[in-house]
Amino acid sequence: MNSRERVLAAINHMKPDRIPLDLGSSGVSGIHCKALYSLRERLGLDKHIIKAIDPVMMLGEVEEDVRQALGIDIIGLHTPNSPFGYRNDEWKLLCLPDGTEVYVGVGFNVTYDSDGAVYAHPGGGDVTKKPSLKMPAGGFYFDNIFRQQDLENHVFNARVDYANDFKLLDDATCHKLEKESKKLFEETEYAIFGSLFPGCFGDFFQIAGAWLDHPQGIRRLEDWMIAHYTHPDYIEECFDLQTEIGLKNLELYKQAVGEHIHIIAISATDFGTQNAPLISPATYKELYKKYHKKLNDWVHENTNWKTFCHSCGCTEPFIEDFIEAGFDILNPIQISAKGMEPALLKEKYGGRIVFWGGAVNPQETMPFGTPDEVRNEVLQNISILGEDGGYICGNVHCIQAGTPPENILALYETVKNR
Repeated sequence: MNSRERVLAAINHMKPDRIPLDLGSSGVSGIHCKALYSLRERLGLDKHIIKAIDPVMMLGEVEEDVRQALGIDIIGLHTPNSPFGYRNDEWKLLCLPDGTEVYVGVGFNVTYDSDGAVYAHPGGGDVTKKPSLKMPAGGFYFDNIFRQQDLENHVFNARVDYANDFKLLDDATCHKLEKESKKLFEETEYAIFGSLFPGCFGDFFQIAGAWLDHPQGIRRLEDWMIAHYTHPDYIEECFDLQTEIGLKNLELYKQAVGEHIHIIAISATDFGTQNAPLISPATYKELYKKYHKKLNDWVHENTNWKTFCHSCGCTEPFIEDFIEAGFDILNPIQISAKGMEPALLKEKYGGRIVFWGGAVNPQETMPFGTPDEVRNEVLQNISILGEDGGYICGNVHCIQAGTPPENILALYETVKNR
């Protein structure tokens, strides 16, 4: 099988010639710029400054030479818009506090604090505006700065508060997606992953509105979670707006890419913590499920794409509802979280939803173990999750900054050589 055939077999619950591999097809299966630079060096590839296609998580652009060296089977169709709101059309050099040089889009401007922290500013990188992201001294990623205004006398109208959060795809973006998807479909043998994410309801990054000059309404994480119980109508009003825009964007996206993609990312909202659900399954049913179903139903009624849901942590209590909401694929399978044992998941859900990720413990073995420990854990997990298809192998979420390149190679070589 070639890569595309291999992935299509797996996501249709058929057994491929080997388990397909992913790295960098989306913002939830990427690799930090520092780890990518070390990996390229370990592979003996050309040394150059890495492009940070996602400057918030500092995810690097995985290029063709890396895909070929690791045997990657999936390629991402990325929109030209970065998560911070600017377009990744032109690049400039950015030096991080530890001396690492990366390329970022010209719309990403930062300032530096005397303690070594780095701040990013909204409004196309206007440094006269209050910062909305902070990379702590010695850190590797940017965290939200919650800029919620005083809500004591606030009139809660979600359509007003979140009017600037969700935008329709513009003509320039659609034309670029049309051209790039056709090229990837006709000139490569990869399966193609569409990173649209129209259904990230309640996603913490989106709620904070880091790209907005003056975010309105509920923006603090704690207040947002409490609002599930104190202002459920407000939450639904926000989701109604987001769904309306999401359905229109799916239509525009379909007009642009047609059947030149195979997988479409719908949601990246996290519903689990390390040891328990972040919200109750009942709350998911009440406030989220119907919106996910609307988006998934549109995709299944109008395309041949498979729909992809990302949620970290303990998500087992939601999986039955994810399936009923129409998701075809679940990522990242955080095997180190409570209740996420591969054997349990495969037995209960293996024939009804595709598992994506889950190769090795991302909190212990992958960053701190030996290559042999990585190999042993990968073999154990893929033998369970990959039985009879229905599995795409990759790291659990993005590969972190300090991950040894030998451990990254151990993961991918173990699958290729199995």
